[in-house]
Amino acid sequence: MTQPATNSLVNDPFSLHGTHALVVGGTRGIGRAISLELARAGAHVIANYVREKTGADELEKLAAQEQLAVETLRADVSSDKGREELAAFLAERAPQLSTLVFAAATGVHKPFDGLSGRHFDFTFSLNVKAYLALVQALAPRMPEGGSIIAISSEGALHAMHHYTLVGASKAALEALSRHLAIELGPRGLRVNVISPGTVLTDAWKALPDAQARLGEAAARAANGRLVTAEEVARCARFLASPASSGISGHVLAVDGGARIRGAG
Repeated sequence: MTQPATNSLVNDPFSLHGTHALVVGGTRGIGRAISLELARAGAHVIANYVREKTGADELEKLAAQEQLAVETLRADVSSDKGREELAAFLAERAPQLSTLVFAAATGVHKPFDGLSGRHFDFTFSLNVKAYLALVQALAPRMPEGGSIIAISSEGALHAMHHYTLVGASKAALEALSRHLAIELGPRGLRVNVISPGTVLTDAWKALPDAQARLGEAAARAANGRLVTAEEVARCARFLASPASSGISGHVLAVDGGARIRGAG
């Protein structure tokens, strides 16, 4: 039987001191908040990104101000080449990876009859295929007690306007995570999902009806406000830490109680 993971700082089960963490999609929005939170908990964080070096530079600047161990790496994990580059980098910089956070996501927001096979492949190649491929590549080098965390969305459970492919891909990601939890459990690894509610990030700037939708989302929450990226990040820290050693195969909703009322 696999024994519960131990931590060198036995008096602080929330500490990640001395560990390495990879945050895929870790330089913007929720991913950036998670990168900083894991680093504040003591982890050496590698934050992966594929575009917008400005975000990576800003993250490194923030980390330097707090003297946190964060470095960024550009690699397109939706491609075989990008995943190989990432794995090679980790083999040198983080040969034992204790935490893998998959926060990358993409998708096409269109009515169903405007979607094509190309849109499907584009969405699922990152949101699902890349996630599985990274777990296959990195899980063998993760130590007992390691934690894999995927970021989903409420669209995996509830139908949302023009969210067909993204929602379907997030539902697939959640189902995949449950199966991975069973397969990787005997190796001492845990797999969980965080499903945030509406979080105000830069992604909303591209939507013309953003303010109306954000207001509706806040009204649905039990506490009457949107959750923050930092609140989601603190849950990621918990799931990465030995404090959550008994939790695997779980989908944790971080939405201020919005889902109590049903779909948005």
